[in-house]
Amino acid sequence: MPEGINIMEMLEEKIGYVFKNKQYLQTALIHSSYANESKNKIQSNERQEFLGDTVLGLIVSNYLFNRFPQYSEGELTRMRSFLVCEKALYGFAQKINLNDYILLGKGERSVRGSERPSIMADTFEAIIAAIYLDGGIDSATQFVLPFVEEMLKNNKNAMFEDYKTILQEVIQQNPEEHLEYILAKESGPDHNKKFTINVCLNTKSVVLGSGTGKSKKEAEQQAAKKVLELMGYHY
Repeated sequence: MPEGINIMEMLEEKIGYVFKNKQYLQTALIHSSYANESKNKIQSNERQEFLGDTVLGLIVSNYLFNRFPQYSEGELTRMRSFLVCEKALYGFAQKINLNDYILLGKGERSVRGSERPSIMADTFEAIIAAIYLDGGIDSATQFVLPFVEEMLKNNKNAMFEDYKTILQEVIQQNPEEHLEYILAKESGPDHNKKFTINVCLNTKSVVLGSGTGKSKKEAEQQAAKKVLELMGYHY
């Protein structure tokens, strides 16, 4: 793991922000496994990750609200979910080689934990919080928006196609909940199959909605769309 002020300065150069209080940046890089193994009592990045998640949501929501006045609440929600999900944050973190700077405990290092999408995404959120705490919302916005704008440019169509991802993001707001897609019916000849998929919550007995398509993938997407519409998200 890289250490020392030169490494910190390298990361500041990558993120385009110089900290007045370097401790915010240092804390953002400390995974809980590293903090737990430290002989000294140090704080992990979990609190900053929590704040960064909120700051990121605010920045992205404000940007989309002003950038796309023609879009409905449902469309804006879908775009925001696409832009702040773990997959997106992992991609953002890769662009600045954030895995090179994350401080991990021995166990996590041994399994190359710094390259795990969840750890990289969480650390990216902690970086956002660090910039916000040090320089305010304008500085955090200047850091976040280039990533967001590039992703919008390259993936705009995909945001309006993946209903399963959006539904998963909505459900994940309640960590104890989980979804399962169950094949309910299959009919038709091999050259013209028709599939019906049920979206179930926690147990197969609780069906949130159903969808039909010419492939299981299409049926799953239609089922997820139906559930989102029932929840009030209209696309």
